[in-house]
Amino acid sequence: MTRDLLWTDKTAGKATGGEATETFEAEGVAFDSRQIESSDLFVALKGNETDGHRFVSQAFAKGAAAAMVDHKPEDVADQSPLLVVVDTSNGLEDLARAARARTKAKIAAVTGSVGKTGTKEALNHVLSAQAETHVSEKSFNNHVGTPLSLARMRPETQFGVFEVGTNAPGEIARLAELVRPHVALITTVEAVHVANFSGEDAIADEKAAVFAALEDGGIAVINGDNRHAATLMKHAQASPAGRIVRFGTSDECEHRLIERVATNQGSRITASIDGQAVTYILALPGHHQALNSVAVLAVAHHLRADVSEAAASLETLPALAGRGERHTVAVSGGQAVVIDESYNASPVAVRAALDVLGETETETVATGRRIAVLGDMLELGDDATSAHTGLSGDLIRNKVDLLFAVGPLMNRLYGELPPARRGGAAGDAGAIAMLLRDVVRPGDVILVKGSRRIGLEAVVAALTTTKAARRAAARG
Repeated sequence: MTRDLLWTDKTAGKATGGEATETFEAEGVAFDSRQIESSDLFVALKGNETDGHRFVSQAFAKGAAAAMVDHKPEDVADQSPLLVVVDTSNGLEDLARAARARTKAKIAAVTGSVGKTGTKEALNHVLSAQAETHVSEKSFNNHVGTPLSLARMRPETQFGVFEVGTNAPGEIARLAELVRPHVALITTVEAVHVANFSGEDAIADEKAAVFAALEDGGIAVINGDNRHAATLMKHAQASPAGRIVRFGTSDECEHRLIERVATNQGSRITASIDGQAVTYILALPGHHQALNSVAVLAVAHHLRADVSEAAASLETLPALAGRGERHTVAVSGGQAVVIDESYNASPVAVRAALDVLGETETETVATGRRIAVLGDMLELGDDATSAHTGLSGDLIRNKVDLLFAVGPLMNRLYGELPPARRGGAAGDAGAIAMLLRDVVRPGDVILVKGSRRIGLEAVVAALTTTKAARRAAARG
């Protein structure tokens, strides 16, 4: 498929101060040689474990238009189009700055402890129905992903939405400076990646750094229900923001969730967006998703999109793989439902997922149960054990019949539960997957959630793969 022209030897050279050895026209930007598309500009980044310069020849073999390098690799032909810069990481950031400078798009930045990717994708869903929209791919929100996403933005873009993340102090300020948003949203502040910070207050300060990068007169959007709202407000007041607004359930919020009526597949929502009453269907279940949908409409409003049209689009918002996607699977004698939340986990996100499980009706089968498969939540610091055992009340409140625990921390929670609620415990996802395949019965609803490194996608794969396919795989 032919794409529009993105960078040439002249425009990329001017942006980076680099020297092009040959003329070139690039239609995309990539740093992973395994994902190169024809006519991409390949950026040879140096990492802790590998050096992208080793893969320049491979990138050209796959059709790269040019490669950004700090030297010519020995195995690259003399006539190959190279953009030679002093440092390729800085060169990628220079492309990002140039892409941001040349567009007239309305730009939003999204950060927060949880909900960044889902909110960003929801904004993409509602805005792209109205105008050309560019967003960060996947969870590209770090020192590589954010500048890469900006460098891929085309000049004619009308809306741009960029996810900004952090694992350590100081990261958001640098990334937000590249984005320079007109609207900056903080979804929430919670004890996530807390092991890398001195505490939640430090996380709030880090997230609020996004406001300092706002364009003059920009809009700061704060979660008014969050316990750190006052801290975020102080940072916003010291920023270039021309207006500070809140979303939440309080009457004081400019963007307010008035009512949510749960359905088995989503919610029917009444909200007020800066005084405009809207009623809409949200395809995703849970209070947290409803609140985030109000944030989405708030950002859309301040980007000057049509709010009513955006609200209507939320009825077709798909769940993301690993972040709430549902699978109906065949089991002996009927069907079961798998809720895939395997991408990542934190205490607030697990509680929200358990609330969704509690709202989900089991099929009208007498044997139907609510089953939670939970893996360890990582990077919680000294409070890790109590963060896990503290979920026992949420399991009981949401009428979870069985817990299957993966990892030493979730095994501590498992031991706190009454024996009747203990489904099984193991140290790895593979062992739990084998156990679950023989336990699931018609009418069951199974939630699968854990930190990324626990690998619970293996459990989802085991539950959603048919027995016939498993037998075929076993035969080789």
